[in-house]
Amino acid sequence: MAQNLSSPTDLCDLTVAQSAALIASKALSPVELTQAILNRIDQVGEPLAAFVSVHHEEAMAVAKAAEAMMQVGYNVGPLHGVPLAIKDNISLAGRATSAASKILKGKEATEDAEVVRRLKGAGANLLANTNMHEFAWGATSENPHYGVVRNPWNTACIASGSSGGSGAAVAARAVPAALGTDTGGSIRLPAGANGIVGIRPTVGRVSGRGIIPLAWSMDTCGPMTRTVEDCALLLQVIAGHDPSDLSTSRAPVADYLATLEHGVKGLRIGVIPEYFFTQLQPSVLKATQDALDVLRSLGAIVVETSIADLELNLSALMTVESAEPSAFHQRWMRERPEDYGENVRFMFEQGELYLASHYIQAQRFRSVLRQRFMDRFSEGIDAFVLPSLPFTAPEIGTANIELEPGVVRPTLEAIMRFTGIASVTGLPALSVPSGFDQQGLPIGLQLLGRPFDEGMLFRIGHGFQGATDYHLRKPALLN
Repeated sequence: MAQNLSSPTDLCDLTVAQSAALIASKALSPVELTQAILNRIDQVGEPLAAFVSVHHEEAMAVAKAAEAMMQVGYNVGPLHGVPLAIKDNISLAGRATSAASKILKGKEATEDAEVVRRLKGAGANLLANTNMHEFAWGATSENPHYGVVRNPWNTACIASGSSGGSGAAVAARAVPAALGTDTGGSIRLPAGANGIVGIRPTVGRVSGRGIIPLAWSMDTCGPMTRTVEDCALLLQVIAGHDPSDLSTSRAPVADYLATLEHGVKGLRIGVIPEYFFTQLQPSVLKATQDALDVLRSLGAIVVETSIADLELNLSALMTVESAEPSAFHQRWMRERPEDYGENVRFMFEQGELYLASHYIQAQRFRSVLRQRFMDRFSEGIDAFVLPSLPFTAPEIGTANIELEPGVVRPTLEAIMRFTGIASVTGLPALSVPSGFDQQGLPIGLQLLGRPFDEGMLFRIGHGFQGATDYHLRKPALLN
């Protein structure tokens, strides 16, 4: 538990679980916590370009109401009085939700997204909308309308994307947690690049109703936090069937927090060396191998295996993630093409060049690859471990990147080399901090699991965080 709670700096260091527990015990005022968070946002939000909008008056009114309820013994839920942020493509009634675009700038949402409704129902104070890659179609969060989101560990570098604002804000202690969305890696990429935790839930685990889509068949929404415990707590709140969203599953939601402490002893961890350990920077390879050693020391069994045609996941990913967004944006692209940022407009134009046969073959491959992973799970593998990104955050504007000596790839293609696997298969994946490179930039470790078995990923990630301290370190911006 935090000490010297009168200090705003200490309040900003609290996790979601710590804040909720202190508020519930009346040891912490929601008003004090919210004011401290707003002060931190005022300090770092603009230099990082992490936010599209911050709602000071509304946030303080909600905090005062939360405090008044606590004083008379009324606790709304597990997030009572805890300030959080949401990505700017997630609707909150009465608040502008633009997906950080010019097209939708100033357009107020008429109703809450389902995930927002559930967060409010749990007592959360949703005080800000985070910046992002325009319409979520990009992996750098270089936004021409609201600014380039900067990495708090080195502001010359990208925060990745598309949920870059959420990633940078959480890493900079500007909010204890935020929601992001993930299509090709847009939660896990900024989680890895900013040294935080982020989960892409199984497709269908969390409702997408009220979220501006990128690619319908791969979109997911999930929490971004500093600890696995917080990530589990927030997913517990937002997960589950939504009767108004037929794409959500009726599969029961496990009690994620109940199994956090079960450890990893005896678990079988799968690796695919010919893919997981190639075409990545040496520092990332070392951190991944060191992480496997940590898991072994905790009693896990590392199993080497292989999956045919795994390298084709990127082709399938880019086909679906190009065709589906271009279909959604077709009318605006005809009527208002000049209102898109140049790089996003190019991606939408490119997406219209795919044939129906390309799209169908990509979707067929998705089913094939998913089944190949399911076969490995049926053979006894509990989860796979691989890097989140093949490199640490590059400088803003980097078009091509060297993965290993002599291997240079376009940044957008290379950045999704590992995150694309979960996106294509629809499987859940969790990113946790796993080290730093020589320049002090974070490295992320990705855990890939069975459908709807997010609890297993939390269990492994929590065990790993219990044996390491990467998640406790602060970026240079705060030192």
